[in-house]
Amino acid sequence: MTLKTPKAVIVIFGATGDLANRKLYPSLYRLYRNGKLSDNFAVIGVARRPLTNEQLRDNIKKSIADFNDTHIDADEFASHFHYNPFDVQDLTHYQKLDKFIDELDAKHQAGGNRLFYLAMDPNFFGLIAENLKSEGLTEPTGWTKLIIEKPFGHNYETAQKLNNDIRKAFTEDQIYRIDHYLGKQMIQNIEIVRFANSLFEPLWNNQYIANIQVTSSEILGVEERGRYYDGSGALRDMVQNHMLQMVSLLAMEPPAKLTPDDIRYEKVKVLRSLKPISEDIVDEHFVRGQYDRGEINQEEQDGYRESNGVDENSNTETFVAGKFMINNFRWAGVPFYIRTGKRMAKKATEIVVQFKDLPINLYAGKGNTIDPNLLVIRVQPDGGITLHLNAKQEDYETTSKPITMQYDMDGKAINRPEAYEVLLNDCLHGDSTNFVHWDEVALSWQYIDVISEAWSKKSSDEFPNYASGTNGPKAADELLENDGFHWWSVK
Repeated sequence: MTLKTPKAVIVIFGATGDLANRKLYPSLYRLYRNGKLSDNFAVIGVARRPLTNEQLRDNIKKSIADFNDTHIDADEFASHFHYNPFDVQDLTHYQKLDKFIDELDAKHQAGGNRLFYLAMDPNFFGLIAENLKSEGLTEPTGWTKLIIEKPFGHNYETAQKLNNDIRKAFTEDQIYRIDHYLGKQMIQNIEIVRFANSLFEPLWNNQYIANIQVTSSEILGVEERGRYYDGSGALRDMVQNHMLQMVSLLAMEPPAKLTPDDIRYEKVKVLRSLKPISEDIVDEHFVRGQYDRGEINQEEQDGYRESNGVDENSNTETFVAGKFMINNFRWAGVPFYIRTGKRMAKKATEIVVQFKDLPINLYAGKGNTIDPNLLVIRVQPDGGITLHLNAKQEDYETTSKPITMQYDMDGKAINRPEAYEVLLNDCLHGDSTNFVHWDEVALSWQYIDVISEAWSKKSSDEFPNYASGTNGPKAADELLENDGFHWWSVK
């Protein structure tokens, strides 16, 4: 089915920020270039900084300069963007913005549709939503949608308050909570691999799978985000959202239909089925780490506590490894291991499904070991899928060797859509499949809060406990070794 090209006036709060310049403007440009966004759109950039339209449009053109598309007029694209200096606490600014939106809607024939994108400090999300409602900006002749960036709260209590504030102005089906991992092509491939291949779906259970591992590692440290990160940490920054979203996609039951509600229903069931943990056993299931000095690519790296804005005695974790158990018929007994951290050995996000060993090794008498079968889904930086099998050695003996069957995504399509491009396109078309529902946010925070509370009550005397350029603290390896497994790192 061919979708109609959307029409809308898009209002970006935080229009001068890093996210807007690095992700949002290039994504809108790619949609425009690829015919997914017609001329019936306008973008209003909202921020405190006093800029002119020309200055904003210069920023737009700089953000898309690398595309170097000779058949697209950059000035024509930038002409759809308008700047509006704004104080989020001044109600008269909302009233003026409402009139400005109406003017641009008439000029571009945007159908009365309004999309508000909050790409700024989350502390203002609730205030902006309430003021948009009170000043009549949420009642146009077309549709109204609100996109919210993470973090959505700092724990369950703050997330619930934020949600209550936003729900005073917007209904749940108008709210689009972004987790940009859900816009990545290989994350969306999880469902296709599972539900479009008769080879895998019958094996996708505790009878055939030994464990599943999800790794998301970075070589970068906190850089200039030290002050923000020191109040957050890897558990809140990565596990509560990205990692649990991947686990829910890997563990969900087949949905009745490929609709947002049906897929969301199955993901929520997974989060509800997570085996509860109490504070006294958190350290048996989760490991925290903090990076020290080390070397990456033959360059010396500072430790986390030496970063700008970080407390010299900080107890904030930059690494988390953990084991989730899912109490349902399909997954009982199968550990889902996760690890994520900064300043690790390589930048990679990958999923490894380890299948169970054969009940007997027929080749053991020949001094031959059988490697386990692995399904590897590589999300980044080199997207692809690899299946690890065993085959005969090229010799006179009946011995086996590991082989791989591989699909590499990189290089297959020059214009492959980026995550934010996919999610903006979905939102404009009203498809919330790859956005996070409040029920998912609530359940994930309720689980994570137990870990946060346990860790907050005792400092880690071992911090820092892993060197930059390594794969985290030794305790993360022991977490799997205690179950008879080890981390797979597949190049």
